[in-house]
Amino acid sequence: MRGFARFMLATLCGLVLAAGVHVAIIFAAPYFAENDAFGRLQDTLTEDQAQLISLPGDVKTWLPLPDPATAVAACAFDLADGPVRVTAKTGQEFLSISFHTKTRGVFFAVTDRAAIRGELELVVMTPRQLDEASAAEDENEPSRDVRIVAPQEQGFVVVRVAAPTPSLRPRAEETAKSVSCTVDEEDEAS
Repeated sequence: MRGFARFMLATLCGLVLAAGVHVAIIFAAPYFAENDAFGRLQDTLTEDQAQLISLPGDVKTWLPLPDPATAVAACAFDLADGPVRVTAKTGQEFLSISFHTKTRGVFFAVTDRAAIRGELELVVMTPRQLDEASAAEDENEPSRDVRIVAPQEQGFVVVRVAAPTPSLRPRAEETAKSVSCTVDEEDEAS
């Protein structure tokens, strides 16, 4: 019986070790992925406008099943260059903006319902940049920016605009492409 108990203990230890290695590999995979979303969007770091990434029937899209009723655009950001200002004009179509880290997923999302006078203005920054912006701010004139603290310096913004009918698709694409993602000169100077 003693030999059987040792065999069962060794088997149990092996299974626990295998499960631990399996879980560690699953959590580490995003850090080693070379063809992830941020990697595909890295070219947009130098662009001022979001770039369309899904066109129905387009062979260049890297989304597996693009929705024909939604225009999707994206832009990457690197907060090492300074805070990033994301500006979108809203219209009659539903618009949503989601902010993603390079490896951890979504950390903030907003829809056109939060727009003031037809415009969304968001500033993404690191905690240090937020502290600097707050310290440089005039007490009598506080900033009206919606400031979003990113958990990582690198990430990307995804813009989705609904096109309820095929005839509205071109307008949805123009709205998605018009979203700007620029290094914020105001906060960078302060």
